[in-house]
Amino acid sequence: MKKYNVVTTISYPTKGAMGKTGNWRVFKPVLDKNKCVKCLRCWVYCPEATIIRNKDDSVDIDYEYCKGCGICADVCKVGAIVMEREGKRE
Repeated sequence: MKKYNVVTTISYPTKGAMGKTGNWRVFKPVLDKNKCVKCLRCWVYCPEATIIRNKDDSVDIDYEYCKGCGICADVCKVGAIVMEREGKRE
């Protein structure tokens, strides 16, 4: 069996490449820290790197850069992140 060398490129999301974008989103993710099991799936899958990983593996959301795509809520298996219409909680 012939072996081939494989070269892989890994991209990492960078926060703020297009500037602060949180002011135009329609929905935003809301985190219930009591439900969160610190699996970090939201942190891994966030395409904008707006999920902030703390030293204890808890997470926070940087709303200044969050576009409200909902990927974090989709990958959360315990329902700790839900999408709510912007301005609902203030």
